[in-house]
Amino acid sequence: MAKKIYVFDTSICLTDYNSIKAFGNNDIVIPLKVLDEIDGHKKRQDGVGLNARQIIRLFDAYRTKGNLYDGVRIGKGKGIISVKSYNPEILPSDLDLSLPDNQIIATALTEKDNNSIRKVIVVSRDINMRVKCDALGLTSEDYTKNQIVKNPGEVYTGFISHLVDDQTIDAFYNGEETIFEKGEVAVESNQFIMLVSSSNEKKTALARFINYNTPLRKVPEGREIWSVRPRNKEQNFAIDLLMDPKVPVVSLIGKAGSGKTLLAIAAGLEQSMSPTSKNKYNRLIVSRPIQPLGKDLGYLPGTLEEKMSPWLAPIQDNLEYLMGGDKSTLRDYLANGLIEMEALTYIRGRSISNAYIIIDEAQNLTSHELKTILTRVGEDTKIVLTGDIDQIDNAYVNETTNGLTYAVEKFKSYELVGHITLRKGERSKVATLAANIL
Repeated sequence: MAKKIYVFDTSICLTDYNSIKAFGNNDIVIPLKVLDEIDGHKKRQDGVGLNARQIIRLFDAYRTKGNLYDGVRIGKGKGIISVKSYNPEILPSDLDLSLPDNQIIATALTEKDNNSIRKVIVVSRDINMRVKCDALGLTSEDYTKNQIVKNPGEVYTGFISHLVDDQTIDAFYNGEETIFEKGEVAVESNQFIMLVSSSNEKKTALARFINYNTPLRKVPEGREIWSVRPRNKEQNFAIDLLMDPKVPVVSLIGKAGSGKTLLAIAAGLEQSMSPTSKNKYNRLIVSRPIQPLGKDLGYLPGTLEEKMSPWLAPIQDNLEYLMGGDKSTLRDYLANGLIEMEALTYIRGRSISNAYIIIDEAQNLTSHELKTILTRVGEDTKIVLTGDIDQIDNAYVNETTNGLTYAVEKFKSYELVGHITLRKGERSKVATLAANIL
């Protein structure tokens, strides 16, 4: 089989700097325009900036081994990487070369013209780029190496229904040990199960699976935390995980208004500031990625706290609601360091112990950024990841490649981790209707 030539779009380099090593013994062409675009992102203090800096270092390392114009071997068993420009004489007259994407496509067309035998494929995360390629007779494909599941519908939900006989449900309610055998049902650690009677579907019981050697646990119903009560079974499951010190990593996925952030903050306040019980954590730390919806407003004036204020306003709204609108108490907590609203940009290098951490809007993080955050977790610390994978503002991740989905899928079999997907909106009838039909 003839070796292929893969022409990289900028989006691939900024998604995964190691992408150049993922194409086996095929050759890779980096359009000259891609280097310009990577250079424009190298100062960013996020995952995109990290990928830009790392791939520039890789290019520099290859440059020391040979000439990037003629091509350099990527590694043993790998293809050759080269940097190329385009031949304007062979391009369609209406291809506007003032557009960066068109210069990248022009490079691919030039490669195709120079290699009549070998297949030339453009690799891009940009859907419109792939559409343009198709219109010009170029083969194109998405980069799927970081895709943890095939489609969003396959993301682990943390909940299943399982048919059992009446006697099993009766025994479970009577406090008798109920243990699943391996092979009886496929279930993950800390997954919630609704036991459904095979003879009467209205006869059910809610349980939590720990492992195949431990009896199913009953899920406490209607548990109040910081004056908040669950409104549906998924919220009930979420509270069970959030209040369990044996589960230091919890992830909550849910559409707008499902209560994921409110429940996470309420559980954090209950376990770090409750005046009526022994607190498990010394402080509550809340943060979220700095990812704008719509056009970015640019640099903001003021101190770090003032710069972060617009990004953390949704968190502050939830805190004020849970404090009963008492802004003075909230200010005291913030001033005394009992509640921290932190910028993720500065988390690298920290080791956070005895804290309850909430990372909101985690769907806008890359898998690398989330790894950086999770490796900051010290002793006696709980971390909660919340987000809605249907509302992603980061152009370099999607529903199947974002850090939150990645964490849910990678961690689901471990007893230290729990996950639940919240299905029902509880904010208001308007919010629920908008989330469902718009």
